[in-house]
This record gives sequence, structure tokens and C-alpha cells, in this order.
Amino acid sequence: MTYCVAIIVAAGRGQRFGGDGPKQYQALAGEPLLRRTLLAFCAHGRVDRVLAVIHADDALLFAEAADGLPNAHKLQPAVIGGAARQDSVRNGLEALAADPPAKVLIHDGARPLVDPRTIDAVIDALDKSAGAIPALPVVDTLKHVGAGNRIGDTVPRAGLYRAQTPQGFRFDAILTAHRQTTGQDFTDDAAIMEKLGHDVLIVPGDETNIKVTTMSDLARAHDLISETRTGQGFDVHKFGDGDGVWLCGVKVPHTHGLEGHSDADVALHAATDAILGAIGDGDIGQHFPPNDPTYRNASSDRFIRHAYDLMRARGGTLVHLDLTIICERPKVGPHRPKLVARIAEILGIEAHRVSVKATTTEGLGFTGRQEGIAAQAVATIRLPK
Repeated sequence: MTYCVAIIVAAGRGQRFGGDGPKQYQALAGEPLLRRTLLAFCAHGRVDRVLAVIHADDALLFAEAADGLPNAHKLQPAVIGGAARQDSVRNGLEALAADPPAKVLIHDGARPLVDPRTIDAVIDALDKSAGAIPALPVVDTLKHVGAGNRIGDTVPRAGLYRAQTPQGFRFDAILTAHRQTTGQDFTDDAAIMEKLGHDVLIVPGDETNIKVTTMSDLARAHDLISETRTGQGFDVHKFGDGDGVWLCGVKVPHTHGLEGHSDADVALHAATDAILGAIGDGDIGQHFPPNDPTYRNASSDRFIRHAYDLMRARGGTLVHLDLTIICERPKVGPHRPKLVARIAEILGIEAHRVSVKATTTEGLGFTGRQEGIAAQAVATIRLPK
């Protein structure tokens, strides 16, 4: 007999979520929520098999989400769910009945951050009881609210808990319970067991084991798995012949140009290094060698976009890019809105995530002598941990 099987319930439509498509296939740091959920159980050493219950319309989405999954040998062919969650769970249980496990875990497909310790605690509790669920004590004051948003009364919170998943059960008990309550309405699987008089134990839940129901939940999940990192960049180019300088992808009229192998956009070069520094991927010279004729007179849009795409490929988000241009001439202030807008356009981000400032060195140093322009940049990004 198989020791333990996890049923991942992912047949819902997520109507409260909004957005395009079912929530369980929405991206979390570059991967579908459901893929992360499947991985949590496929990677767990005490889970022998994993069975997903999906909507009939989602076969292709599921195949894409599960493609190349580590420990994919544990993953059984998906089962089609029913009209309600309870029907979907029962379909999953019936699919296991021919080769029943001793224990079964039932988990929401949109809970991608479940911790291995929570899974262990539920499995261990089934040695003592027919059912066990992770839960957290209610700490907020609870109110009954009536018509007109008027508070009716305060609900005592002693002994109240917030239920999570995976909810674990001895297989024979939960299958029988589901068969006996077909057509009845329950909010979770533990309630079915309670209805039939089975003991269900509580084990400690985890605040990070959130269920993604709304867009704000998805944003919170992203924050939970991400870390904030910063990178800095600095670049200098000297003046040469020309009638303008490239700054932030905009040609600013001037009495001189800037010398360089590419278009010498000192601001975008500094910004490129800042993004590369934040993701720990070298510097602009490594990605675009200055002696490579390919990049002769190249637009620096190409450089910063390359760094940005590398960041996005790792699931990163650019929180903010702060640029300071250092020169006596040309005056940057009148061009600042165009510079900000151009960077936002190149990267496809909101303009409020970009700051462009300018300063002088009060006549000191090479910039003070109007021999060239310097720029420094700081990029703040979020990357998956």
C-alpha cells in the first residue's frame, strides 16, 4: 500500500480573483502558482504520489505548468474535477480507490507557499487521529455585521482558528465520508469528517501558507518569496566633436558630443551596470566588450534592455531606478521629463519608477572644467529568494 498521496485541488475558476484565466495558472515570480504547489509536494520525501484535480478546459494549461517538474515520476495523470470543490475532491479520492494509500493530503492548488514542516506535522498527526489540519488561532476581534454595515455584536474569539491546507486524513475514512455526504455543502474536508463524528486534530499552521484568492494575495505572495537588492553603476565619457550628447536615450543638443565605442550614453551605461550589479551578473563590459565591432556606434537602449531582460528572466521586478547626471553643460533640467519618459519606454515600466537628477561639481574636477559628463545610478529590484 502506498504510504501517502497528495491531492491538489485545482479545478476552480477563481471568480473573485479577476485577471486573465484561472488564478492557479497566474504567474508568481515567473512560474504558475500551481507549478509551485505541485513542486512543494513532489519534493517532499514523505509524499509518494501527487494527483492534481483540474478543470476540463485546463488540460493544456496544466501540461505547461507541470512540464519538466522535478520528481515528475510522482505526478499521476490529472483527474477532471466536478461542479463544486467537494465534487472535485471526491473525484480525486475515487481515482485513488483502486490502489488506496494509507494517508491522503488534500491541498488547495492556489496555496503555493506551503512549508515542508507543515506537511510533516499533518502526516504525523494522522498516527493519532483520522484527520488533521493546520490552523492558526484568530487574533483579531470578530464582529457580526448586519444591514447597513452596523455591528450587531462581538464574537468571542477564544478557541477560534483559521483553517489551512493540506488537510490530512486516513484514506478509508475520508473516502467513506465523502461518499456518505454527496450532495451536501461543506466549506472544507475537515467539516465532512466532523459531521460524521470523526476526531480531527489541529496542528500549527503557518502565516506564509496563504491562499491566493485576490490580486492583493498574489502581490503578498510575491513579497513573501522575494528579497530586495540594490546595484550601483558609474560611468564617464569625455567630450569630443558633435552637436549633441545622448542621455537616457534622448539626444540633448550641445556644442560637443561624447566620445565612446557605442553612442556614449553615459546615463544608460551607468543604469545598465546598476541593474547588472543588483542581479550579480558582471558589468556592461562583460556583456558588450568595448573592442567588439558589433557594438560600434550602437544605441545604448540595447544595453539597458539586455540587463533588464536578464533580470526579468530570473523573476525580478525593477522597483526603482535612480539616476544622477553630473556635468556643468548641457543643462539637464529642461530635458528631465523626456529623459524619464524615454527610460520608461525602453523598459516598458511606469515612469514613476524612474528618477533622473542632475548636479554639478561647482567647477571642480574634469566635469567642472567641462571636459566630459559622469553619471551614477542605483537600481532597486526584487528577486525571488
